[in-house]
Amino acid sequence: MNNTLSIAWTIARRELRGGLKGFRIFLACLTLGVAAIATVQSLSGGIIEGLRADGRAILGGDVALRVLYNPIGEAERTYLDSQGRVSVAVEARSMARREDGARSTLVELKAVDDPYPLYGAFTLREGGNLHEALGQRDGAWGAVVEDTVSQRLDLKVGDAVKVGDTTFRIRGTIEREPDRAASGGFVLGPRLLIDLDALESTGLIQPGSMIYWNYKVGLNPGTDLQAWQTDLQSRFPDAGWRVRDFTNAAPQIERFIGRLTLFLTLVGLTALLVGGVGVGNAVRSYLDGKIATIATLKCLGAPGPLVFQAYLLQILVLASLGILLGLVIGAVAPLIAAAALANVLPITARIGIYPGGLAIAAAFGLLTALTFSLWPLGRAREVPAGALFRDVVSPASGRPRGLYLAAGLLSGAALAALAIVTAQEKAFAAWFVGGAFLTLLAFRFAATGVTWGAARVGRPRNPGFRLALANLHRPGNPTGSVVLSLGLGLTVLVAIALIEGNFSARVNESIPKNAPAYFFIDIQPNQRADFNSTVLGVSGASDLREVPMLRGRISQANGVEAEKALVNPEHAWVLRGDRGVTYSGPPPEDAEITAGQWWPDDYKGKPLVSIYADIADAFGIGLGDTLTVNVLGRDITAEVASIRAIDFSTMNINFTIIFSPGVLEGAPQTFLATVRATPEAEPLIQRAVTDKFGNITSVRVRDALDTVNELLGNIGTAVRVTAAITLLAGTLVLAGAVAAGHRRRVYDAVVLKVLGATRADVLKAFLVEYGLLGLITAAISGAIGTLTAWAVLVHVMDWEWTFLPSAVLSTAVICTAITLAFGFIGTWRALGQPAAPLLRND
Repeated sequence: MNNTLSIAWTIARRELRGGLKGFRIFLACLTLGVAAIATVQSLSGGIIEGLRADGRAILGGDVALRVLYNPIGEAERTYLDSQGRVSVAVEARSMARREDGARSTLVELKAVDDPYPLYGAFTLREGGNLHEALGQRDGAWGAVVEDTVSQRLDLKVGDAVKVGDTTFRIRGTIEREPDRAASGGFVLGPRLLIDLDALESTGLIQPGSMIYWNYKVGLNPGTDLQAWQTDLQSRFPDAGWRVRDFTNAAPQIERFIGRLTLFLTLVGLTALLVGGVGVGNAVRSYLDGKIATIATLKCLGAPGPLVFQAYLLQILVLASLGILLGLVIGAVAPLIAAAALANVLPITARIGIYPGGLAIAAAFGLLTALTFSLWPLGRAREVPAGALFRDVVSPASGRPRGLYLAAGLLSGAALAALAIVTAQEKAFAAWFVGGAFLTLLAFRFAATGVTWGAARVGRPRNPGFRLALANLHRPGNPTGSVVLSLGLGLTVLVAIALIEGNFSARVNESIPKNAPAYFFIDIQPNQRADFNSTVLGVSGASDLREVPMLRGRISQANGVEAEKALVNPEHAWVLRGDRGVTYSGPPPEDAEITAGQWWPDDYKGKPLVSIYADIADAFGIGLGDTLTVNVLGRDITAEVASIRAIDFSTMNINFTIIFSPGVLEGAPQTFLATVRATPEAEPLIQRAVTDKFGNITSVRVRDALDTVNELLGNIGTAVRVTAAITLLAGTLVLAGAVAAGHRRRVYDAVVLKVLGATRADVLKAFLVEYGLLGLITAAISGAIGTLTAWAVLVHVMDWEWTFLPSAVLSTAVICTAITLAFGFIGTWRALGQPAAPLLRND
């Protein structure tokens, strides 16, 4: 065995002395895929490491306690003070407006005390001390703002801005807020920061107003973090606060980075799979060029295993080179990416060498190379020498023996297992693997169908067209390579274009026509009548709707603690933060009850609740089961009377939890209202409300949609860039397919020219061939991409579906252009070869 391996290595080493000709595409495909995965893994590792290393600064303390509506009690505060340093910050959404009332904007208000921040550094662009900037000076409190506040209100440092009932002076621009990432949630407005002592004068603290009190604790040295939290819970079991420590400072960011890493890694794997087709093509093409060598070795008595080992060693050496190049790029690229993201990320990424991530990328590359190489290598080992000599004109149909076929399947299974095992969301990764396998299978069958159809379509009278059709099914045809290589990348582009197009159309066209103009938050009960008359007093305002609103946290399902009762992790969002809660006698106007029935308008009886279908799915509960919601520190248990489907895209008032009458009426509460208005009336309504009610927050729906559109635009751009990586891999494979068929092209061109065909005739025939390939591939990609987009939108996102022909047509143009370009280059090179040397050799 050792002697055989030694001989195989000698043969492999001597073959490698001939250079990398024929393996450039092989190397490029592996390098691209491995580099993509290694970059993502390294960058993700750096960001996660940064989150964990800067956990105290991001959170603002060793421990953070968050409570809604009211500050904690005196006993709780006294205990916290005895445990270390304590900082208090209050957060709320509010309206900031110019002193003259000409402009106003929604802001994320934050009021901080003197110890803030306990960890990290708060910096202002103009320099100076934060608390000096916020303090009272010349009879006015100070405020610091993000750039966007100044831009929207057309203000600068030194100007006045009004929040609630108080006028502040802008004394600085926020450059870095260390604990901003820990706030979490969907941010609708820019930050405006004031002193905690100034908050009461604003009039924003009202019963039931959505105000979050955050207590950051820097524990005394030597305190056991986990033991302290356990003790805290036992001391104050009914405090109603949510506790987080610095080891999980920014869970939403960490979840986002984890999901982004999964998505981008799978995109890199897709590029590798597409590149795998190029790997297989390169190996097959290389072995075609070694027919004489392999045949000679076999005629001289070399056994099949020796041939297999010699060329497998070559593939492994070259694969190692491609993987190494990819790892080098993957280790260096994050440095550039981190510099570009420095002003975007809320933390400093700890970029470095992460062996685990690089090992995963290398494993993906090695398994891809093996999976796509073992078939042609096994075939070369099995086919007799005589059949190899005839392979050019009569390809042998021999298959690898079972051992090599099993090895290829095992390698493919290991590749799939690696993708699933290394993913945080294994179910998603499993679906991806299954989808990728079915897609590759679909393209393989499609390519076979094209070849079969071209062979049976008949013989057109036009010689050029006849030759083009013959080239689609002749021995050694590039049909399978082109369809597979370009097909996957173009399918991704079609699916993305259709999903994004449907998304944009729904957000920009359907929603604004039916959506209210404004949401108004924190309307006090004693303000309702005055508020209604103020809003409806503006010409163009109509359809004012209002409902009571509280905030609550799901604490139990059927008497079991919510975290333990969760049975469907896909809906774990119901446990993150507080949920909007209301009560009502009649059902909402657009209520779609899928199970159970609504209670009578004048219902009086035991507490009942109507819940959103996702909440029922999250806990596996149904009619007659119980749900417990903690509202203002009090657990309220109610029986599930009905389950509703909710279409949030309508932008109407929708609550996931609605209680029956007689449960929440006595609790401190505010009202939520919506109003529809003409475009001309919108600014008049906002000014009327903000001038008269300093505590009421106005959320303009169009501004919220702009924020969503910006977010979707950024996601869409990122997805298109990653899809372009897949397309780039496909283009490389196409280039490899053209290069692999170059010798055959030269032979065909020479024969055709000798028989009297002009250069233009040959060029036209080959371009028709590649044009047909491009159109066929575009049609297949369009069909599969459209089916994918429809499935995602209808079955995953539960959205309406609209077919957008422009997306498919643009894909057809791209595909045809790429194939024609490479076909032209390959054909032009073939036409430039002199005929005499080839004829003499033959």
